[in-house]
Amino acid sequence: MRSLFSISLGTMAGWQLDWLTRRSVGQYRLLGTSERQVPNFQTRQQTREQRKRAIISALILAMILALLSFVAVTVAPTLGRYNPPTGGGAGGCDSPENGFWCEPGIAHSWGQYSPYFTLGYQDLDVPKVPKGCEITFAQVLSRHGARDPTAGKSLVYKTLIDNIHRSVTSYGPGFEFLETYTYDLGSDQLTPFGERQMINSGIKLYTQYQDLARDAKNNPPFIRSSGQQRVVESAEKFMQGYHSTLESDKKNRATPSFPYPILAIPESADSNNTLSHGLCKAFESPDSPYSSTGSQAQATYASTFTPHIMSRLNQNLPGYNFSSSQDVISLMDLCPFNTVAAQQPYNAAEAKVLLSPFCYLFTVDEWKKYDYYQTLGKWYAYGPGNPLGPTQGVGYVNELIARMTARPVVDRTSTNSTLDSDPTTFPLDRALYADFSHDNDMVSILGALGLYNLTGLTLSNTTRMEEKDTGGFSARWTVPFAGRVYFEKMRCDDSAGEKELVRILVNDRVVRLRGCGADELGRCTVDEWVESLGFARGGGEWDRCF
Repeated sequence: MRSLFSISLGTMAGWQLDWLTRRSVGQYRLLGTSERQVPNFQTRQQTREQRKRAIISALILAMILALLSFVAVTVAPTLGRYNPPTGGGAGGCDSPENGFWCEPGIAHSWGQYSPYFTLGYQDLDVPKVPKGCEITFAQVLSRHGARDPTAGKSLVYKTLIDNIHRSVTSYGPGFEFLETYTYDLGSDQLTPFGERQMINSGIKLYTQYQDLARDAKNNPPFIRSSGQQRVVESAEKFMQGYHSTLESDKKNRATPSFPYPILAIPESADSNNTLSHGLCKAFESPDSPYSSTGSQAQATYASTFTPHIMSRLNQNLPGYNFSSSQDVISLMDLCPFNTVAAQQPYNAAEAKVLLSPFCYLFTVDEWKKYDYYQTLGKWYAYGPGNPLGPTQGVGYVNELIARMTARPVVDRTSTNSTLDSDPTTFPLDRALYADFSHDNDMVSILGALGLYNLTGLTLSNTTRMEEKDTGGFSARWTVPFAGRVYFEKMRCDDSAGEKELVRILVNDRVVRLRGCGADELGRCTVDEWVESLGFARGGGEWDRCF
């Protein structure tokens, strides 16, 4: 809409000049200096009248265009699909409703290291709750908030910085900060920014499903977490945001005691845990062909875009020879990790975004390629591109089916039968659930659900593909820091026989369900959706694990 009604002042000025030099033959063109003649008195009078009419016409046109622009900006977003949010303002870059929206050209191109940002403006043109419908069940599956690098990656990054300091003889324009930069990031832990993300996520769940959340019988939500510290802490911060919103809601009828109980499931190698893979030996073994498919695809793609970057880095950092694609990727990694290590990557007093200076060593186009590099890693290591990837998510999908249908779990893969058979540790009578996990596990779960299983879809490892070509799959669109999937059941006035419908939102984007005859809003009836999940109900490829 904006593009249809935008007009530059230069264009308007040109139109006015054209009108002022209109010829009797009905043509419009600017007069050259040689064509100008001194008019007589009558001609001057006519010229004044023409000029006056032209100015009035221009003013009227400008007013009309301003009105149309106002409509485009303020009204059009409410007519269905809305425009992307923007960052800044009193809330800084990150908000409960929209996530991180400052410098999206860079910050939304970090793959799984991107901070969560809403995709609610994408694709299916639907309201939060369709008219005539009531949400009867909501479950969130969330990745933990932003964290420090893993211990192994921290060692790699520190070594790279130490080698640069030891070898580089001078620092080019824009690279000067590296001379005094000290690598002091922690490892594996939730950052203060990540904590804030999870508080915001809890706030959002309450406000998004407040009709359920206000009901005393639905509180507190049943919360599970994979056992790693940053995941448990993410669940705790989420709970904090949820509870603070509940307490401030004057219409709330629930008074649950705080803190809420969290069922933390160990991540040890021999533990059955649907929130953390680890049991499938053929998938986990470093000698397995399935363990290297992601890194192989990434290496091939990196060779197509990192050589040009290496050349620029070597020119600006003489003395250190960038000859490895992995060195380039590691230097790019330091952009998101240094940014999310900040308490808040936004200075409200100066209205200034505080992305790490590492971010500006690379172009927006290079960040897009970096993002696709990360997407290939997820697709071919844990997603549909790996023959055993989706199988790692089968257990969770079967637990989801149990909750959706209020029937016992039927599974022979990674579920914990002791926990799942006990109503205390796996209740089936709740309307609100929250699970917390990792990015890799979530990619496998999305694969087991078949949400991105387009016929014949293969992600190219030589040419970058956009989400419109991948069925909506990318690392940034599915598993950013604090990314989440909402599973909903709803009952609608127009649903045949009052059957409940299933809808799935990935980072607020409605993803059309596949294989179950989805309606125009991407939904299926519960029975048809369960029937479509034959891969998960049949155990996937679990027999190939041992």
